[in-house]
Amino acid sequence: MSDALQNLSASEKPGKPAPSGSPKAKYMTRAAIQHAAPFFVWLGVMFIGSLMHLTPNTASEDIETVAFLTDAQLYTLKTVLAGLAILLLRPWRYHIALQRANLLPALLIGLGVFAVWVIPESDWFQRLCPSVADLYERWCVRPFGELRPETDAITSQASYAPETTGWLAFSIHMLGTGIVIAIAEEFFWRAYLLRAARTPDFLDLDAGHFHPLSFCIVTAFFAAEHAEVLAGLIAGLAYGFLFIKTRDVWATCIAHAVTNLLLGFYVLQTGHWEFW
Repeated sequence: MSDALQNLSASEKPGKPAPSGSPKAKYMTRAAIQHAAPFFVWLGVMFIGSLMHLTPNTASEDIETVAFLTDAQLYTLKTVLAGLAILLLRPWRYHIALQRANLLPALLIGLGVFAVWVIPESDWFQRLCPSVADLYERWCVRPFGELRPETDAITSQASYAPETTGWLAFSIHMLGTGIVIAIAEEFFWRAYLLRAARTPDFLDLDAGHFHPLSFCIVTAFFAAEHAEVLAGLIAGLAYGFLFIKTRDVWATCIAHAVTNLLLGFYVLQTGHWEFW
């Protein structure tokens, strides 16, 4: 707990939520914004781009894109804005620094989630277990909508491929998907929402306390935001338990970043641009 929170009066210490307008309530609101804003900046840029049909991928059957930006340029924009939000708001001020003992578990969990993400859809797994791969594709990848696009999204000319965007834009995309969104999501989903689902005074709660209902709700929403729902669910479980076990949000950031960076290199090597 930070010095500022420790210095609040005894009447405003952990317990029921602080009265509206009190110093503690304002402190918690400020902390909530600092945790959540980078993630919502990221989502906001995506939403505006889609709503206004600013890029080729946001065209629909009824509305053509205005082609104001390329898909890579829009991704660069949200990477820069969300990254600036993280640096300016500094949500890590409410948390311990990375503990060295948590580094290896974070790396292993990041690697494990990557394996869960790509193995069921790899070519060799589909040759080895075609029926299982087919069931996975039908019921776990996109159970709420169309399966991912066919060959156009998997060719080297995908909208995020370096052959299309150039290596600078591709590198920024790797930075965004590998580092920026991993940090933004972990400070929102794990460091903030796991506890804020129980009380607005979320910093009062021990990060290591397992609360089944809030854990399941947060993990379900985290899974639902991913196209690969089952893989997203497993990732949410893994990152969530890592956070609760270690109380170290930087460990979950590293695990998430490892998964995303490995996915980026996997995409570059295999041409499976559907993951991006």
